[in-house]
Amino acid sequence: MGITAMNHFTVLTDDLAATTKFYGFFGLVPGWRPPFTFPGAWLYSGETPILHVIARDTVNRTDGLLDHMAFSAVDLPGVVRTLKREGYDYDLRRLAGGGIWQLFVRDPAGAKVEFDFAKDEPAPDGYVAPA
Repeated sequence: MGITAMNHFTVLTDDLAATTKFYGFFGLVPGWRPPFTFPGAWLYSGETPILHVIARDTVNRTDGLLDHMAFSAVDLPGVVRTLKREGYDYDLRRLAGGGIWQLFVRDPAGAKVEFDFAKDEPAPDGYVAPA
């Protein structure tokens, strides 16, 4: 069980076009993004979406603009067992259009962390897909 790579960062913006253009100056280009119900963009370096941008009507700048960090990981059942044993609440879902597993949890300081698992990872014990 463990982290295998840094996956992406997600930033919040109240101006999606300007933010996308800014990162374009550095070679990041918009690419495929799942059919989320909220506006945003995935910006790619080559074949890798390394920066996710989420558009909001307003952004609370005193809390910062970094929404979460994401890691590629392995052993979804083991990670879930550990989080349960240690008393952490988490949100587990399957990514629409891709099938990868996404697990979101807050670290002890409150930072949101995402762990992405391959779509062929087995579901953890007791997992019930949302209706």
